[in-house]
Formats: sequence, structure tokens, C-alpha cells
Amino acid sequence: MADLTIEAAGSALAKGELSATELLESVLTRASLTEADLHSFLTIDHEGAMAAATGSDERLRRGEPRGLLEGIPLAVKDNFCTRHLETTCGSQILAGYLPPYDATAVARLRDAGAVLVGKTNCDEFAMGSSTENSAFGPTRNPWNPERVPGGSSGGSAAAVAVGSVLGAFGSDTGGSIRQPAALCGVVGFKPTYGLISRYGLVAFASSLDQIGPFARTVADAVTLFEAVAGYDPLDATSYQGLVPNVRPTLGEGVSGLRVGIVRELGGEGYDAEVAAATSAMVDKLADEGAKVSEVSLPSFEVALSVYYLIAPAECSANLARFDGVRYGLRVPGETVEEMMARTRAEGFGPEVTRRILLGTYALSAGYYDAFYGKAQKVRSLLIAEMATVFEQADVLVSPTSPTTAFELGAKTQDPLAMYLSDVCTIPANLAGTPAISVPIGLDSGGLPIGFQVMAPALGEKVMFQTAAAVEALADFDARPAMAVSP
Repeated sequence: MADLTIEAAGSALAKGELSATELLESVLTRASLTEADLHSFLTIDHEGAMAAATGSDERLRRGEPRGLLEGIPLAVKDNFCTRHLETTCGSQILAGYLPPYDATAVARLRDAGAVLVGKTNCDEFAMGSSTENSAFGPTRNPWNPERVPGGSSGGSAAAVAVGSVLGAFGSDTGGSIRQPAALCGVVGFKPTYGLISRYGLVAFASSLDQIGPFARTVADAVTLFEAVAGYDPLDATSYQGLVPNVRPTLGEGVSGLRVGIVRELGGEGYDAEVAAATSAMVDKLADEGAKVSEVSLPSFEVALSVYYLIAPAECSANLARFDGVRYGLRVPGETVEEMMARTRAEGFGPEVTRRILLGTYALSAGYYDAFYGKAQKVRSLLIAEMATVFEQADVLVSPTSPTTAFELGAKTQDPLAMYLSDVCTIPANLAGTPAISVPIGLDSGGLPIGFQVMAPALGEKVMFQTAAAVEALADFDARPAMAVSP
């Protein structure tokens, strides 16, 4: 049962072929067999999950209307606020913190009948590309435990890949859903900015953060998206228009669609096998009738630099609230200032500290215009370039990550090398446009390769349509050796 898709499990639950409690017990058994090796969860809420599953079974027995995710076991990243369930953001500064409310996305999942299994591990405050920056230890890749799962939402990606849950949610600030999805061989999606409420997501970089799902199939990702998308008055940046209706076109294929290959997302620094798999998929799309052409977006060459000025600047402002006064860790000091300094020094890890310092410097007097101001101007240029290119192409495609999963510890001492892991994913965050990663195969070392599809703002319909075609053409159904039913 732990290997079912959300679609298949939902059908079996509706027909009474299995119960929500049986399904929950199956994924919890899978977690008990794999967590010692993977550490994909920070918290597993056995009691709360069983109560939710039991409630779902009772509703089904009474013949009540089924929620969209009735009885489906899911997880959320540990930077989502969950009422009376520990939320740490992978940081010592929030160890033991119990939010008094649910994030809007969590509340909507509960309303849809989902069973929340627990909170997944992540890079501290979502800052990282390998889930090695968690204060509570790294998550490992289920395809090879000596490799990273990607980040920062690596715990969610690993849990879905191994079957500890049937789906999960993460946050994506510069690729933190799509990159781990690629490295773990699952589907991962970032929506148009504002389509999923950020209320209750602990902020890292507010103009870039977005919530999105992990799933085993594109259809499952659509279901998870439908459950949480839509306007939320509690989020001032929430989109007030209609959510795109994406399901009707999932099976329509790509015949006649204009597919642009981004010239700047390839070449030096990309694994040969990743490049070859991407090229082969593009050829398959062309064979299916897609109109393929190469497009150029020169600003993509500097997107990484722009991101690492804007995101740390917003991080510097957002993380100022963690001062030892209101919640979380407090380290005593002789004065309030000393208490704050000690709390932040002991509570934040090195990557978070690095980004706070970088962002504070970029915002400081005398440097604001030279760094932050200029980065925002280039961001505007990138958005304009993408708008122009999307007049020539319906979707843009590229590798999701320039490499497959790298070894644990391989890049922890070289922040710039780590940052390059997000070179393909960052542009969609800067532009606020939707993008998805779909697994298309394995490299010679048995590690998954992800294929990215990007679309214009509110272009989820054509993005999912293309992603479903990619999924069908790849016919990728391999699972990690760990994902073996007991």
C-alpha cells in the first residue's frame, strides 16, 4: 500500500478496498524500516495521524462526502506552522517551538481529509541545496544513502521517493522543491507566485518563497495543487483571480506546442549524462509534434548572482524576529543586547549566519544601490526577457539540476559550488513563474535525472500538459531499492 499513487489509493479508499488506518500503518511501517538510514522526518505524529485516519474511516463508513485527499497520508516540510506540533525550520533557534495555528496550506490539507504523518527535515530555514544544513542532522538519498537528497526540501522528496508518505509539500525559494525532486526521482512543482498561500510558512525570502507539492506522478501533483491553491485573505500577496484549471489537458500531448530549449542552461558544468538525457527527451517531444527551437535569455547568466543578493537581503530582514525575546531559544546575557547576540550566535548555523551577514551588507548604507538596488534592476530585466521569450514559446525546458545527487559532504566546504546546484531553477523564482521537475531516467550510477518545464505566469495548464507528456514518454517507474514492502 505504501507504493500506491494518490490516485490509486484514493480510488481504493472510495471503494472500501482498504481503509485509511491500513494505509497509514503501511507508510508508518515503511518509515520504521527506512528512517534510521534516511532521516527524512524531524517529527512523526503517530497519535495525531492515527486519529486523523480513524476519523477519515468513520466519515467513509457514514457515507459523508469525500474530501479531495480523504485518508491520504502526507507530510509537510518543517517550516510550515502546524498547530501544537513542533516546527523548527531545521534550526536550534526554534527547537521545541509549538505554533498556536496551522499554516493555510496545512489547514486546507486537513479540510481535504489528508492524514498528516509528520514534519520533514530541511536545510535550516530552507537555506541550502542538500539538506545537510539541518541542525538535526542530514537527510540521505534513498537511491544511495551516501548521496544527498537535494535541498532545502530534501526530507519531503526522500519521504515520497521511499514511500513513507504518498505525497508531501515543501517550499521553493530558489529551487528547493524542484532540485530535490530531481535528485530523488519524484515530481516536484513550484506554482506561479501567489497561487498557494504563504500564510504560516516561516519566511526566508518573501518575494521568492512559494509552497508546492512532491508526488510520484504528475496527476498526483495536480491533485495536491488543487487541494491547497486559491486566494487567502490572510496572505497579502495571494492571487485573487481564478486558479488555472489544469486537469482537462493532462492527456492532450504536445503536438503543436512551442517548446524552447534555454541555451544558457547547458554546457560547461553539466554532467554529460544529464545533458544527454535532456536532449533525448527534447527529441522525443519533437517526434510527438512539438515545435522545438533554441531560445536565449542572456540574463540567466547572472540570475544566480542576482538571487544571492536579493534572497540574503530578504533573509536578513525576515530573520531579525528571532531574537530570544518572543519565542524559541533564549541564551542568557548580562543585558538584552548580549542576550540577543548570544541567542543568535548559538541558535543559527553557519549557512544562515553567512546569508544574514551577506544580506545585511548588501542593504547597508553606501552599498544598497551598488548591490541590492542593481540586483533588483537585473531581476526586472530577467522578467522582461522571459515575457518576450514566452511570446515565441509556450514552455521552456532544461535540466532541473546540472548534476545528479552528489556525495554527502562533497560541497559543504565550498558554498559557491553548492549554490551552483540551483542554477537552472532560480530564474523561475526571480520571475515568479511556474516550473516543474519530472524524472526521466537514471544515470549510469543508478541516480535519477530530472527534466524541468517552465511556463509563463499562470501558465500551469500548459506546464502540466507538457509535464504529463514528458512523464509518459520517459515511462520512468523505477523505485529506490529501499522502497521494498515488508
